[in-house]
Amino acid sequence: MPIQQSDVLYTAVATAENGRDGRVATDDGRLDVVVNPPEEMGGSGTGTNPEQLFAAGYSACFQGALGVVARRAGADVTGSTVTAKVGIGKNADGFGIVVEISAHIPKADAATAQALVEQAHQVCPYSKATRGDITVTLA
Repeated sequence: MPIQQSDVLYTAVATAENGRDGRVATDDGRLDVVVNPPEEMGGSGTGTNPEQLFAAGYSACFQGALGVVARRAGADVTGSTVTAKVGIGKNADGFGIVVEISAHIPKADAATAQALVEQAHQVCPYSKATRGDITVTLA
């Protein structure tokens, strides 16, 4: 269910110059990076790229969601990490992305960890926003 504008708690604003071969900066000056396509896509690979930025945001958001569901379940996720692998490739419409989310939860057995990851995928705003549009694999 979409949120209403009156329910927005925070808005990030970023502006890109020259697309995948330029610069991206936030309005508050906290992020200002050179972006270049990776070498695999014909770029120099000297800067970061949109897929890396998406992976960083998704992994951080998913880690937060994991903490929320762990607290609800009374599970300990201390020392856990979440890794997002974001791939880009050609599809029928031009290009699309795929994501693999993997979590390492050292204080949980395999079944509990899997359940927590699946629950986090249901509440993570990035997962909700991409559901049905990209393939997301959980591990």
